Amino acid sequence: MALSSPGTSPGTTPDSDGSASPAAGRPTRGLLPLLLAGNTAMYALYIGVPGLLLALQIEDIDPANKVANFGLISGVSAIFATVFNPVAGALSDRSGRRNPWILAGGLLAIPVMFLLGSVHTVLLVMIAWCLGQAVMNVYQAAITSVVPDRVPVASRGKASAAVGLGLPIGSTIGALVGAAFSDHYRTGYLVFGVIVAATAVLFTTCARETPMPPKAPLPVKAQLAAFGSALKSHDFRWAFIGRALLVLGYFAVAGFQLYILKDHTDLPAGLSPEEAVALLTPINGLAMVVSTVLGGWLSDRYDRRKLFVGASAALAAVALLIPALSSSWPAMIAFSAVNGLGFGCYMAVDTALVTMVLPKAEDAARDMGVLNIANAGPQIVAPFVASVIVSISGGYTALFLVAAVLSVLGALAVRPIRSVR
Repeated sequence: MALSSPGTSPGTTPDSDGSASPAAGRPTRGLLPLLLAGNTAMYALYIGVPGLLLALQIEDIDPANKVANFGLISGVSAIFATVFNPVAGALSDRSGRRNPWILAGGLLAIPVMFLLGSVHTVLLVMIAWCLGQAVMNVYQAAITSVVPDRVPVASRGKASAAVGLGLPIGSTIGALVGAAFSDHYRTGYLVFGVIVAATAVLFTTCARETPMPPKAPLPVKAQLAAFGSALKSHDFRWAFIGRALLVLGYFAVAGFQLYILKDHTDLPAGLSPEEAVALLTPINGLAMVVSTVLGGWLSDRYDRRKLFVGASAALAAVALLIPALSSSWPAMIAFSAVNGLGFGCYMAVDTALVTMVLPKAEDAARDMGVLNIANAGPQIVAPFVASVIVSISGGYTALFLVAAVLSVLGALAVRPIRSVR
């Protein structure tokens, strides 16, 4: 497999004049709204299920050990996410198709969510959510690879903004649906499954796909070696490190949002923690929308990915200091807004940056799957780290401070990248 030629990137092929263009036959018209819808559905489930329904379900099963149990389930299930994402990416690379994998992952979300809502022990919840992570990462690996497959480099910022907008919009939908069904787990889980399945059908029906040449199967040993080969690339490795650090800090706090509102924040009289989540998420989402759109557009306009990635990661660190210094409700509102500005811009621009440092065009999905380990891998560590910090310190202040430090390190990690400004 040849390395990408200078001036090209995954999802592009050189024209006769040497310029890069979208791969022949891969349409981009109408693709951005479909990417927005596909990622919105995915993030709605990712936020609404573990952020509300799963946390409440675990608390009902064993209130005294909710932090430890939630950390354990989140960590173990994230292992499945870590494994299935690059594996599914490699399989879609081999098949030369993305749409069938998107459709299969989306449709399987319904029975898996039904199962999750039907169990009543910590062990069975863990098993069911592990299956949920596996199914959703088949979906995620394929839909993540659509940008490097079908979008030209000059439009990567806009496409990444469309992908990034899925997070704030999906988070808002996830929080509202989760709060609405907080007393009816089975129905809530099914609603999320249906949302993902319906969106998968919409995407695969409307986003026409020209199959790429299928790849010959490799021996298992060669496949395992190939998964790590992308990390030998200097720029890809630093992009991986930066993403991992920031995501670790983000999920150490975000994963425990409901418990933070219950046990750390001084909520106004009459406002329940579940209602507080439903109020904070749209604030955070609106801030993400603004920074995602502006960040993607400005990074395209000025061709400065590293500057925007580093600055937004630093802003996320500043946001984490706010609830560390104050446990008031206004402090949580300010945290949600500032954190949304920082994280939204980061995800939009960093996604564009990552697509530009992928080592091999023909292995785009596999290497994006490896990069997605930087998303899923820290989620394995984050719940354990967070639960230990909270247990040792007796509260959440130390957790905010540790997460802020990780965000600063994530901002600094993009500086060594050479091939992108």
